[in-house]
Amino acid sequence: MNILTTLKLLTVFCASASVALAQTPSTKSSPATATTTTASSPATTTTTTTSAAPSADEMKQMMELAKLNENHKLLASMAGTWSYTVKMWMAPGAPPSESTGTAVRTAVMDGRYLTGDYTGKFKMPGADGKMMEMNFKGMSMDGYDNVKKKFISGWVDNMGTGIMLSEGTYDAAAKTFTYTGEYEAMPGMKSKVRELVKMPDGTHMSMEYYEDRGQGETKSMEITYTRTK
Repeated sequence: MNILTTLKLLTVFCASASVALAQTPSTKSSPATATTTTASSPATTTTTTTSAAPSADEMKQMMELAKLNENHKLLASMAGTWSYTVKMWMAPGAPPSESTGTAVRTAVMDGRYLTGDYTGKFKMPGADGKMMEMNFKGMSMDGYDNVKKKFISGWVDNMGTGIMLSEGTYDAAAKTFTYTGEYEAMPGMKSKVRELVKMPDGTHMSMEYYEDRGQGETKSMEITYTRTK
């Protein structure tokens, strides 16, 4: 059993023990019954003690759900150092801006998750509307949730303070992940997001990013990756 699973089970046991202790009748009560009577009321209140500890079958299922499978191995295959080029469209039909950077992806927690560390230069409009170059840093964490039976992804960067969460599926024939989620860049400006992550071989990868702010879906970003090591 790995440490993560052990900690989960210990947490469950501790919680169960706390509940059991909290529900144990006072020693002043009769040991033959779990029924207590409130003195200030003629009505009798019956307290039923129910154990919150997981059953043997539930324990077994939890341990099974903590195991790695082919989905985790698929994500781990994306570990490595990648150079990337970003194209961004500020408006439909407008010419895209381009920038470059480096992504370092690492398999962690015995291969259960894949973290990403992204650095580069990012071109975007400044307060005066003119394009300016900014230092960009981003972080990602991807995994496969055995309970939900879905791929999951989280993203943060130095361009905001929110965390974008998404869930996805994988099409083995097309070698493509499809993620969907929602992000609120500004108060009231919610965007539905769809990402297509394609990995045709071990050294190339791409990501297409689509947004829908209530006026239809448009492609706003495309990233192409090449493995350097």
